[in-house]
Amino acid sequence: MTTLRITRDMLDEGGYYLGTELAGGATFEGSVMIEPGLGWVRFRGSLCVTGSLCAEAGWGIQAGECIRAGWGIQAGEWIEAGEWIEAGWGIEAGLSVTCQN
Repeated sequence: MTTLRITRDMLDEGGYYLGTELAGGATFEGSVMIEPGLGWVRFRGSLCVTGSLCAEAGWGIQAGECIRAGWGIQAGEWIEAGEWIEAGWGIEAGLSVTCQN
């Protein structure tokens, strides 16, 4: 399975992901790992992966619409989505999981 590792140079000044692999609500065939120390990593629209989604070392994941993972979603502090959050195995956050809808 492919793993996309998100690093600081893949984010704009507001913490939004700049790559095209996750654009437009497309499903990424693999897992996404967010390196430690990036603060909030944000995705415009939905974030869908077939594997797991993990923000390492105490940071959070935010999507304007939805977050979906085939396996699990894990963040050291926060997970937040504008509409819904779904995982095949489990959702874990050190502080909170929030869905605005």
